[in-house]
Amino acid sequence: MGPLRGASAAPAAVRITAIASLTPLEELEADPFLVDSRSQHAMCARWAAEQGFVVTRELLVGGLRFDHDALWDGVRPGVDVFVAPSRRVLERALSSAEEFTAECARRGVHVETVGSAEPAYDARMKARVHRRLSMPTAGYDGK
Repeated sequence: MGPLRGASAAPAAVRITAIASLTPLEELEADPFLVDSRSQHAMCARWAAEQGFVVTRELLVGGLRFDHDALWDGVRPGVDVFVAPSRRVLERALSSAEEFTAECARRGVHVETVGSAEPAYDARMKARVHRRLSMPTAGYDGK
């Protein structure tokens, strides 16, 4: 996993899939970033924009097998790029980050990690994440 260099396709043709971890709300106090999938996807979107791309698909998964159809449906070599905020998010989202990256290499698909610092969560930020995740059917969107 390194910087995306010299993609053969024009930026508009590159499709970015952002991977976020599906982590139970019960882990909010111990590891708020892993629970905060919205911030994970936002980090991936910022990375994509900095590269001149846009996120075309967002996945929210926890322990998904590296060969699951949800990952690979329609994925094309030289066109699709998977991006995760960090290696630890990738490790939480997938059953095996190593097998996934090996499968990406085998298929000719890039895998990137943003590598930016994770946000520091204070009590107010944790409360916002908690409200957003505990009241999704009430129409609360976390703003």
